[in-house]
Amino acid sequence: MLRYVAMRLLWMIPMLLFISALIFAIIQLPPGDYLTTQVFELEQQGQAGAQAKAQFLRKEYNLDRPLHEQYLIWLGLMEGSRGYSGLLQGDWGQSFEFQKPVADIVAHAIGPTIAINALAVLVIYFVAVPLGVLAAVRKNSVIDGTISTLIYVAMAIPGFLLALLLLYYANRVFGLGIGGLMDPQYENAPWSWEKLGSIVSHMIIPVLVIAAGAAAAMTRRMRANLLDELEKPYVAAARARGLSETKVIWKYPVRMAFSPFIADIGDLLPGLVSGSVIVSVVLSLPAVGPILVRALQSQDVYLASFIMLFVAILTVIGMLISDLLLAWLDPRIRLGQGARR
Repeated sequence: MLRYVAMRLLWMIPMLLFISALIFAIIQLPPGDYLTTQVFELEQQGQAGAQAKAQFLRKEYNLDRPLHEQYLIWLGLMEGSRGYSGLLQGDWGQSFEFQKPVADIVAHAIGPTIAINALAVLVIYFVAVPLGVLAAVRKNSVIDGTISTLIYVAMAIPGFLLALLLLYYANRVFGLGIGGLMDPQYENAPWSWEKLGSIVSHMIIPVLVIAAGAAAAMTRRMRANLLDELEKPYVAAARARGLSETKVIWKYPVRMAFSPFIADIGDLLPGLVSGSVIVSVVLSLPAVGPILVRALQSQDVYLASFIMLFVAILTVIGMLISDLLLAWLDPRIRLGQGARR
């Protein structure tokens, strides 16, 4: 197992290098760059010295160099205007639009993004698996029909609309905070139990909204997978041996039906990050999604590249975690071993 994990971690290095190069190239495919757009706007406003300022900034941020050199400088493998200063040296680049280091912009957004989406993943699994099992066991009953109705409703309502509805009723009925990550009076205050409580209350709605659609889809798939497993001969054999119905269902059929969802972990977390952009805007969350959209729109290359690389890293790590969990869940899988003859 340790050898397998070590090999996978080593394989991540060339994989992430390839992904980072692809991201950097794709972001710069549109003609022009952020500085070109800024120069045009300044000239339209009649400001003198726009071209001189743009030339200085292009040289300062290495935009006057060929694309492959810009990429190597961004990584920190080639000397730029500030020497060897790139990702490998802990320098994530400079944001043109915000006029700040990328680290300062995303530092406050990465933590909430990971926390909200990790909690959403837990909610998805803890809701979808029991409901899917219950719907499969109670097939064609009132319970099954009720769960199916809830699934269709959750999948049909757009995330931003659900966010608005929950914001209104959560504040009206339960007095929960509206928008943001915490109440305004706690933003610059030191950590306390009151501040933590404010954060928790503000995270309830985002977690539920982000998890709703994915949980509904997973519940539906879990029901279908389990129904298929329950028709297999080994289930009938287990019942014939006199095992209790609870043990018959949970010992093997649920584990086998659940395996595809373990394999989906690598795609689930990055998908939630990229799919919750509109919800983050509606709820005024300090997440990386809205920052990424704004960076892509303004061609803020270093900011956009780092955020997309961050999502790629989540994907690679998620795939490793899913493989390890699959090996633990399914005894038929043996990591790092070839087929036995």
